[in-house]
Order: sequence, then structure tokens, then C-alpha cells
Amino acid sequence: MSKDGVIVRFEDLSFEYAEQSKHNKEILAEVSCSVRQGAKITIMGQNGAGKSTIFGLITGRLKPESGNIFISQGVTIAIARQVIPRDELELTVREFFEKCFKEKVYDIDPRIGAVLEVVNVHAPLERIVKSFSGGQQARLLLASALIQDPDLLLLDEPTNNLDKAGIEHLTKFLKEYTKTVIVISHEADFLNAFTDGVLYLDVFTKKIEQYVGNYFDVVRQITAKVEKDKRENARLAKEIQANKDKANFFANKGGQMRLVARRMRDKAEELEEAKVDTRKEDKAIRPFTIPFQGGLVGDILKITSFSTISPKTHKPLKRKTDIKLRKNQHLLLKGPNGIGKSTLLESLAGGHADGETVMPGTKIGYYRQDFSTLDFDSTVYDSLAEVMEKPNEEMLRATASGFLITGDVVYSKIGSLSEGQKGLVAFARLVLERPGLLILDEPTNHINFRHIPIIAEALNQYEGAMILVSHVPDFVEKIRIDETLDLEK
Repeated sequence: MSKDGVIVRFEDLSFEYAEQSKHNKEILAEVSCSVRQGAKITIMGQNGAGKSTIFGLITGRLKPESGNIFISQGVTIAIARQVIPRDELELTVREFFEKCFKEKVYDIDPRIGAVLEVVNVHAPLERIVKSFSGGQQARLLLASALIQDPDLLLLDEPTNNLDKAGIEHLTKFLKEYTKTVIVISHEADFLNAFTDGVLYLDVFTKKIEQYVGNYFDVVRQITAKVEKDKRENARLAKEIQANKDKANFFANKGGQMRLVARRMRDKAEELEEAKVDTRKEDKAIRPFTIPFQGGLVGDILKITSFSTISPKTHKPLKRKTDIKLRKNQHLLLKGPNGIGKSTLLESLAGGHADGETVMPGTKIGYYRQDFSTLDFDSTVYDSLAEVMEKPNEEMLRATASGFLITGDVVYSKIGSLSEGQKGLVAFARLVLERPGLLILDEPTNHINFRHIPIIAEALNQYEGAMILVSHVPDFVEKIRIDETLDLEK
């Protein structure tokens, strides 16, 4: 460990991504910051600002264009990724954890058992990873980092897909964890429970601002700094204009007065340079509407039975119900991780659920938590175009722009986007698709907190039939719910 207790340090570090366009995309510009041993740090910033890039640089997966990154000698690092890579979904639980180590670990089974106990997952080691729910996979990702017992733990959106009990379990663990943790998350209450500092990535200046304090303290500091800078710039702008007015007045007098006018202009230029670069607020997406397909009269969806997964035997249990969704009716699907919510939504969206009847001709808009409805090899432009009934370049670009998909991003491949940007593309597709039945599985995962109230309002106003799964109470409270189906009861 370094003498000053610093475990990670960036010095004048710059990084950019190569894009399909002629110009590379700059992410970080001459950034300097440090993280001390034992700190609990949050990384904040807009979707696409480069939060996950920071993790890539720390782990060595990415290399800086210039500058240096120093990792204290002997420090072990483990990262809990946002999603399980597709090529690992077919692995067994044992094989999944064996991949966490470069060399063979002979006592791997008891170590897996101990770490699964920590994240509250109970399953045989021969079980296939893809058979777990999204929330259970999130716990496996966390466990894959914890089993390495690292000096530096990197958590990328660890609360995604976790139910209330899962978030409480994780929060308790992080409070008691004695080593260094860096977390990317948009969950304010979760972060405030353990954070003692923030690294803020400014998507406009490409800089990192470093703050000390808990999450809410830092948000107040940022707000106060922005207001102070705005006031100072307003004062300078007033003085600059006064000097320009005087310069114009004296210049018209001729003779010696022109010299005075020149001094006034020089003073105005000095004041212009003294202006503070105020941190621009993160952009929020524009308010939007998901249009209803129209022409659908009567029961758009009927459900007479459904299956859940027994938490004890992990086997399906068939249950009866009587749910009918018509135009403008919203259903909330509830239940703990692993009970089968995502499985039920997938079967409903695919039209092969037991006891399901969908009105013929109904277009189903399906937002999956893992974005597997998106073709990662397709460009954003092609992905949006394929859901439109008729080609309309102007509408496509206007819709994309509303979701901050601008410039060359529209020609980027889906797979190259951040998880948050993939979510915004998925919402843009729903707007252009004009569904009659909307099925949403954890639509706030990876999404910047500034966008969430706007998304909630759009769903609240949606005029078609809708089924929603979400573990975020504040989000659900903003949406009109007409009926609730609790799979646990």
C-alpha cells in the first residue's frame, strides 16, 4: 500500500473511444483524482459519461490515451459487472465461479457455498446460470466478485433487478465491508447508506469532480457550487457589458478617448476570461408519449392461469386467476426475486403462456431487463427503423434526439452503447412501435435518475393495456396502477 494510503490514482489521464465516424469520442480529458484505502466511493454521471469506463481503466481492460493510472502494489481487484456475458449463461454455477480465478481452486465448492449464503442464493452447483431470474443473476454477479475477497471491490449498478430484501442485504454487507469499494448506481437512498465520497463525471467537460461526504451531502455541495458559479458569472457579465458600453461611448469621442475605449475593451476581455466554467446539469430526456395502437376494443389480454417457481423446490407451481386488461388498464406484477416474474412476462410477450389470450392483431411492446429484444450487432438507426410501420426519417431522428441519441451515436452499434443508453434506445423503439399491449420488466435498470420521473409520467399516461414489473417503489408510486397480481400470494 502507498505511504499516503491511496489505493488508486489518476494523473492527467485522457481516454477516448474509436467510433465509426471520422472522429474518436473523448470520454475523459486530463483527469486527476484519487481513492484512499477503505473508502466507500460512488461514481456519478449521465448515461454515456464514462462511469463504466473508469472501471475498465482500473482493471486494465482499457488503456489510457495519455496520462497515468497508479494502482497500489499488491492490490487485488474484483468487479461485479452489470450483466452476465451471454457466453457465460450456459455455464453451471460451479463453472461460473471457477472462471473468477486464473488458477484452479481446489476448495471451490465450500467457497461458493459460503459466498452464495452471503448474497442469499440457495441453488445446486450444477444449475445452469441462465435458469436464474434477473435478480438472482444480479446476486451471482455480486458473489463472483466477493468470492475473490478483493482489496478493491468494484460494483457496477449492483441494485439492478434486486428486490427490497436483496437491496437491504447488500446495503448491510457494504456497511460492514472493511476494504475499499467503488460503486456505480443511481439509487439515492442505497448510496447514501454507506457512501463517504463521490467522483462526479461531467459529460460536457470530460473532467472528474471529487467530493467528500455522503451522497446527499455531495448533491447539496454540487447544487451550491453551481448556484455560486452562476451568480459570479452573472456579476461578471454585468461588468463586462458596462465596460463594452463605455468603450463604445469613448470610441465615438475620438482623439485621446479612443485610448480609454481600448482600455475598456481590454478590461472586458480580462473579465470574460475570469468567468467560471459552471458544471452544466445533466441533460434529461424530453417528455414523451408512447402512442396506443388504437382500434382495439374489448379485452386486449386475458389471463386465467399462470406458473410461479417454488422457492423451496425450485419447481413450477400452477395457479389460477382471472385478469382482463382492456384499453387504459395497468397491471403491476409483484413478487420476490426468483419467483418467475420475468419468465411469465417473456411467455406473455411471446404468446405462449398457459391461460393467456391476446386479442388478434395486437402489437406487443416488450421492454426486457437484459435488452435481449435488441440486436447488439445492429446500429441504433436500423434498430429504430425496423419497428416503424412506414419509413419516416424525420420522425426517427426527432424521437432519437428526445432520448439523447444524437450525432454519430445513431450510427453506433447497439452493443457498443452503455447499458443506460441501451435502455433509452429500447424506450425510443416503444414510441415508434405504437403498441397495444406494453410489457415492461424493470424499466429503470441502468437509467439515469433524472430520466426516471419522465419515464414514469409516460407510462402513467399510456392509453393501452400495460403490465409492469419494478422493484423501485418511488417509481411505481408515480404510475397509475389499476390491478396488482402478487405471485407470492
